[in-house]
Amino acid sequence: MSNPVEEFNAYRSKMNGKLLADNNKIIKRIFNLDTNAYSEGALDVKTKELLGLVASAVLRCDDCIKYHLQSSYNCGATKEEVMESLSIATLVGGTIVIPHLRRAYEFWEQLELQEG
Repeated sequence: MSNPVEEFNAYRSKMNGKLLADNNKIIKRIFNLDTNAYSEGALDVKTKELLGLVASAVLRCDDCIKYHLQSSYNCGATKEEVMESLSIATLVGGTIVIPHLRRAYEFWEQLELQEG
């Protein structure tokens, strides 16, 4: 049986490596800006990741949702915090976000399964 979390991480890592190996200054700067935006600041990292999750859900980017779910999980976010964040995203984004909400819930379950 396949592991969606491992598959996502392997693909993301492989393709990020290829993108960065092309040595495009603009792409490297965007990646750097993204990394720095989610580092500790006036807001803690977990809060920033949950904000990223909300924005990603509203924008309906499944890869971004998975990334921020995993980052939130790694920062110690609880299922309740994630679901409350996703409820705000669904409220703001409207019912078109619901399919992404379903996939986000499923991916979170996969993250929790990796604990055991």
